[in-house]
Amino acid sequence: AVLTTNTSSLSVTEMQGALERPENFAGMHFFNPVHRMPLVEIIRGERTSDETIATVFDLTRRLGKTPVIVEDGPGFLVNRILTPYLNEAGFLLAEGASIAEIDEALLDFGMPMGPLRLLDEVGLDIARHAGETMHDAFGERLAPSPALVALEETDRLGRKNAKGFYVYEDGREKHPDPAIYDELAAVIAGDRESIPPREIVDRCVLPMVNEAARILEEGIARSPGDVDLAMITGTGFPPFRGGLLRWADDGGLRTILAKLESLEREHGPRFAPAPLLRRRAEAGERFYD
Repeated sequence: AVLTTNTSSLSVTEMQGALERPENFAGMHFFNPVHRMPLVEIIRGERTSDETIATVFDLTRRLGKTPVIVEDGPGFLVNRILTPYLNEAGFLLAEGASIAEIDEALLDFGMPMGPLRLLDEVGLDIARHAGETMHDAFGERLAPSPALVALEETDRLGRKNAKGFYVYEDGREKHPDPAIYDELAAVIAGDRESIPPREIVDRCVLPMVNEAARILEEGIARSPGDVDLAMITGTGFPPFRGGLLRWADDGGLRTILAKLESLEREHGPRFAPAPLLRRRAEAGERFYD
């Protein structure tokens, strides 16, 4: 018999330590809403057998889902890549960008919803817990933004209690909640200034490329194709962009490296380019080479 867990944050390898047959245990991480999101991350713990992975892969296919095999690690693949994306939305909010400016910039890029709306859907309490896990695992690079930390002092949970970045009526999102700016006054820039949409996109999407490069270098994902398949089927990353890393290749890794270096100078080490990205860019290579 094969045993699986749908955990989104616990270590599959650590759970194996309590089992008599750890080789028969794997992660099978579905994405919400399950009836709409095709992706299932199949998580291989340190002691998971190839036979178990093959069995879970086949089951996922028979369920009509899209399996992507990843190695065990904090956040696995998709949630780890999303963490800097969601964090950066909080940094932008603290610098003076409005909720609408941030989310509309990413909608125009092609995302199915903006990062702040996504936080409402996930639940701000769930996102905080996941963010703490990422911060503990990866240090200051994935530290939560001051705006998201400040929201811990409020009763905002997102859509589930109809109180998040947006106002909800009858379960439907109506408009950004202007009251949130007063609640975040201690961490929001005094003079709110509009931030250009292109800068918002760069600051939210380039850190995802950077984290994906780290995931590839660490062997969490097997290939750029697996990363792109997971991001399209698990987050709705715009398919017309070809996938996160295909989009990066099309934009030119040297260009992306230069942008990350500029952002690092202006905003700090959370934008420090990943070693794999730097090597590929300086060699004139692509992720898909």
